[in-house]
Amino acid sequence: MAVAQTAATLQTAETQLRFEAGPDAPRVSSLRNGAVTWKNRAAETLILSADIEGQTVPLKWAFNGAESHADQNLVRFVYDTVSPHLRLTWEWEVRSGHGPIEHQIRIENRDSSEIWLPLQNSFLFDWQTSAQDKLEHLYVEKGADTPSAVGTHLVPIPEGYEWEGTSSTYAQPRPGEAREIIPYFLIERADGAQSGWYVGIEFSGRTHLTLARQGESIRGEVGLNPNPGPFRTRLKPGEVFETPRVFLGATSGGPDATANILRRWVREVLTNQDAWKDPHYPLAVNNSWGGGMVVNEEIARRMIRDSADLGFEMFHIDAGWFRGVGDWYPDPKKFPHGLQPIADEIHARGLKFGLWADWAQAALGTAPNALNIHDPEARGWLTTDLPATWKPEEFKGQTIDIGAPKAKAWALRETDRIVTDYKLDMLEHDGYLVANGCDASDHPHAAPDPLNRCTYRDAGFVFSRSSNSTDVSYHAVRAYYDIQSNLHRKHPGLLLEVCNDGGRMIDFGSAAHGDYFSITDTYDPLSNRRAFYDASFVLPTAMLETYVERWPTARTENFRYMLRSGMMGWLSIMIDTTSWDAQQHVAAKEEVEVYKSQLRPLIRDANLYHISERPDGVRWDGLEYFDARTRRGVVYAFRGSTETEAEHKFVLRGLDPASRYQLRFHDHSAGDQIINGHELMKTGFAVQLPSANSSEIIFLEELPARWQLSQAATERGPHERK
Repeated sequence: MAVAQTAATLQTAETQLRFEAGPDAPRVSSLRNGAVTWKNRAAETLILSADIEGQTVPLKWAFNGAESHADQNLVRFVYDTVSPHLRLTWEWEVRSGHGPIEHQIRIENRDSSEIWLPLQNSFLFDWQTSAQDKLEHLYVEKGADTPSAVGTHLVPIPEGYEWEGTSSTYAQPRPGEAREIIPYFLIERADGAQSGWYVGIEFSGRTHLTLARQGESIRGEVGLNPNPGPFRTRLKPGEVFETPRVFLGATSGGPDATANILRRWVREVLTNQDAWKDPHYPLAVNNSWGGGMVVNEEIARRMIRDSADLGFEMFHIDAGWFRGVGDWYPDPKKFPHGLQPIADEIHARGLKFGLWADWAQAALGTAPNALNIHDPEARGWLTTDLPATWKPEEFKGQTIDIGAPKAKAWALRETDRIVTDYKLDMLEHDGYLVANGCDASDHPHAAPDPLNRCTYRDAGFVFSRSSNSTDVSYHAVRAYYDIQSNLHRKHPGLLLEVCNDGGRMIDFGSAAHGDYFSITDTYDPLSNRRAFYDASFVLPTAMLETYVERWPTARTENFRYMLRSGMMGWLSIMIDTTSWDAQQHVAAKEEVEVYKSQLRPLIRDANLYHISERPDGVRWDGLEYFDARTRRGVVYAFRGSTETEAEHKFVLRGLDPASRYQLRFHDHSAGDQIINGHELMKTGFAVQLPSANSSEIIFLEELPARWQLSQAATERGPHERK
């Protein structure tokens, strides 16, 4: 790049971005999806001031062409201030030939003084659009404690539209407040082409996205949440502040077309590639929570034997195995021989061993190495002071601020010890793991405002909220990522489950530092299908874990309906399978085998299409996978509680209209059928199920070209063939 170059372009197969470096600020000048160009009228707003020794100092940024760089994969525009001496790097990067382009801003303190920075947004936009354009906005809620009645929102964007979506590590739905979203949204034109653009945030802390339409402008911002504020963060000499990394992409074809590109990009660019190298990913798992907190050596061994017999691939010991919250050693009354013999039996039976821990929680344990709130050092790590009468719950304590260096060091050691000592193949974290607010004044984050501070209780935890909450989460999340990365680095092949009190940390930053998600904390068939429907618009379906919990199953078809509602992504059974009768064992063993041999390859690699409305538990609903490479697919069909609709037609997508497809009904609710792609995508095919709360799995296979040519010749008849 020439020293003075101030314009550059990056592109993937779907997205082209053009950039300009102004003398005092850069900007994205346009976004193009190949057919439609969106012009951006907003320059990036770089922070205008900083605080040094209690004084506010204005900042004057100047473009540094000598340090800037651009090539086909990277654009880096550098800006400097002289006094104080700061360097800001505005960077965009292509890491895949398909999908979006990533962006991050870094501010380095090159001064000799400690500096306090105000909020620097990750990305600002002001796209020019016609006032006559009909636009739609798609955003998706987190499953959190339980999916809402809506979940996936696709709404028009009229004149005067204003919206804010927020995300954090807590996702605590509150009366009168909007639910947290997976930090992402899609804007598309409401026409046949459905061209548009999307943006997302690769960070698990307190973030927000905004959108407003006025006249010919659709504008907004993406980055850290400024509320409650004002935000400020400390930057010592030599330190670097990094805005949350974001991604921006152009698209067409609607939400499913966008999702199929985005999910593949997340898998290729963000996720742990070692996990995906295992052809058994995602796993079929049996979880001990079917027996609750009473799990012990006898119960575990019985469930392990049954897990192996049923064909599961991992046995996961959930809460209840430990001496106490914050004391992550086996309860000697429940596991008198420790967990090592349990691990040995699990491995001897060909299973992986997974374990639950709430490792960032302190409580009242007095045994050696327990994290006790009364220990002077541990007390200094707590996010808030606790009343003298405070007591932990069965598996919930009080969160420590892992953003504090000594607390982080303890967590690095403790998580490594847990994995090593107990011979784990998977470690699940739960609880409110990552601090979202903290009262401490001696941690790296900003101190709270004594006049703008509150504490509150939720689900047994005591929380703090103040002007420093976003800075608290910023430091704590970065520490969390380091802890997760350390586990992956020191234990190749280890899987990390992101739970965090249910589906509260479903985001792109977690996807980059964990291997799969619990997507909701409610586990009935409808909640599982709703949470999956929502999250599958943005994240790889193999990462989306739905726990299957005990549910009324008067008939075998109801039993299969329950299991299959959790078999569309990562499958975890949370039932004591030894309580199943012989018929249920036979049915479950068959379902697990079908999941591993036929469904899993599609869940890993196929495109996904939402071929029904979001599940409501009454009407029919369904999902389609189809892999154009293998020319195979599957339709999951669910009949809800309806007593009036015994038959439903599903219209498919993603097929070749000129090809023919064989449909095989796994439960034999109908005989095999051969239907052409055009008909399947225009009028669909019918599924008949006589019972409410039942299901069917229909496998699709594109017939070979030679069969289709032969069939075409047969249909033309001998006269036409001459």
